[in-house]
Amino acid sequence: MGKKKETEGGLIEGRNAVLEAFRSGKSVDKLYVLTGSQDGPVHTILREAKKHDTIINYVSKERLDGMSQTGRHQGVIAQAASYSYATVEDILKRAEEKQEPPFLILLDGIEDPHNLGAILRTANIAGAHGVIIPKHRAVGLTATVAKTSAGAINYTPVAKVTNMAQTIEQLKEKGLWFVCADMDGEPMYRLNLTGPIGLVIGNEGEGVSRLVREKCDFVATIPMKGEIESLNASVAAGVLAYEIVRQRG
Repeated sequence: MGKKKETEGGLIEGRNAVLEAFRSGKSVDKLYVLTGSQDGPVHTILREAKKHDTIINYVSKERLDGMSQTGRHQGVIAQAASYSYATVEDILKRAEEKQEPPFLILLDGIEDPHNLGAILRTANIAGAHGVIIPKHRAVGLTATVAKTSAGAINYTPVAKVTNMAQTIEQLKEKGLWFVCADMDGEPMYRLNLTGPIGLVIGNEGEGVSRLVREKCDFVATIPMKGEIESLNASVAAGVLAYEIVRQRG
């Protein structure tokens, strides 16, 4: 299930993301702040930066705009050590340390960094022990993901695997059950989603791939009453994650 640890990223943008990077203990080398910023959130970030002996540079909006990868830096950008990927074993160990049945979220080809960031945020709040993404044809841990996650990227481990279907098989041997989201499934309220579980969310356009779907024990659908036929991937992940939370009590 992958022992090698990889890294990705470098820039952290946006006030919440930067503040949570400091608070989580992430190594931040430099902080770039818009010259003249005086409001409370910026003062809080500066205070944290000084605690960690981070180099602070006051720069123009043009400089920040030029550095930004997201276009929404909110006047602060941190230059941090790259984001490290966990291993699947790390995630399982986290559940064991918390004395909880594993709750994993597996993303089968999410390509939009905003969706990945939002899912990381949901995963953290819902108490998932980690997120698993594929190495190929999917977004990784970028600056946009970090900003959208509002700091969750610093707390929720993300593992990257070569073969998602094979990873599911290996996790089944460790006692996990898997449920994937699909419009043709059983209404989620009728399924038993307790115990060690992996929630599988598919690609924004094509959904869960056939090979991955075949490995899942359950296929869940979210009841929908309106005229629109589907939910955004990150919203679907949130709805199903909280049904798992509800059933786990």
